[in-house]
Amino acid sequence: MKKSRYSEEQIVRILREADRDSIVEVAKRHGVSEASIYAWRKRFGEMVSSDVKRLKGLEVENTRLKKLVAERDLEIEVMKEIAAKKW
Repeated sequence: MKKSRYSEEQIVRILREADRDSIVEVAKRHGVSEASIYAWRKRFGEMVSSDVKRLKGLEVENTRLKKLVAERDLEIEVMKEIAAKKW
């Protein structure tokens, strides 16, 4: 996945500017396309910077938990194979 030039916090700030000024002006000021601003608005909507930080933390935790579940599933499968061979 391509790394964005802007962090999520910066994107939210740009979106708040777009709420005050026209999207064309904000897009020119920050060197992004109008389509990018519309796409960001669709993704981040009414979030504020603190919401974005919290979302990022939750995504990291979710990834960690998914890895743990995958490891447990693998361990269970290995134990099933070992148990099936002994009988």
